[in-house]
Amino acid sequence: MPEYAFETLDVFTTTRFGGNPLAVLPNARGLDTATLQAIAREFALSETSFVLPPSDPAHTALLRIFTPAAELAFAGHPTVGTALALAAAMPTPPATLTFEMLAGLVTVMFEGDGPARTATLEAPQALTLGEAIPPETIAACAGLAAADVLTATHAPVVAGVGNPFVIAELAPGAVGRATPDLSAMREALRRHTVGRWGFPLYVHERTAAGRHVRMFNPLGGIAEDPATGSAAVALAALLLHASGEDALTLELGQGAELGRPSQLYTSARRTPEGIRASVGGAAVAVMRGMIEA
Repeated sequence: MPEYAFETLDVFTTTRFGGNPLAVLPNARGLDTATLQAIAREFALSETSFVLPPSDPAHTALLRIFTPAAELAFAGHPTVGTALALAAAMPTPPATLTFEMLAGLVTVMFEGDGPARTATLEAPQALTLGEAIPPETIAACAGLAAADVLTATHAPVVAGVGNPFVIAELAPGAVGRATPDLSAMREALRRHTVGRWGFPLYVHERTAAGRHVRMFNPLGGIAEDPATGSAAVALAALLLHASGEDALTLELGQGAELGRPSQLYTSARRTPEGIRASVGGAAVAVMRGMIEA
């Protein structure tokens, strides 16, 4: 039976056993989709990434990303982590890597060297806005009171730059008190069009450093995510859209409630194609091994 190498990294952190854990198969050639999904289910992490040959040799690789339940068109921490894993294995890493994904091309840029290297990705799409979600629905889904859901900066809305999220701003202190309610999420998903990935609820509140965020998607196989790069870029783009400014930068803290503190650095800017956003951070190698498949 063929063997496939894997490694795990903790992403959006400089501390081992912090951040968001990721499994990477740097050479998944020969594995079919059902096997990729089974391997992701076996790891049981938020996401597992699989590196495959690109359709265009000018690109670095085709990157396929799976949660334990489904394949994603785009995700942040798997892209950042995979890029840093590949760079660490190269004698002389290039300044950028380009991944083909279901959502489009994603370019990753590096800063620093060796263990201090960080990676920043450019989201594959401009900001898209979907349905507005009633504040009372958000409150029910997050186990909070309606007064905890704020609407002055932006109403709760489905937004994404390659992967859609339900994004809502909460009152100070409410993010830490949020607890997902599965029955309310099932009812919300029945009533509202979000996407094909459950009801990914991304909540944020202002802090002195930037924003405190959490992401819940139990209907999509992720009870709570320690760090969500694809939601971070969606949030940055949404806040820029609401502000009327030309650009913004933002630091996000996530994962403390899970004992896996994460730091994500985001930016957004207006372009002729719409609002584009980036997110970056560090990663730490944890484990290596082999899978028979």
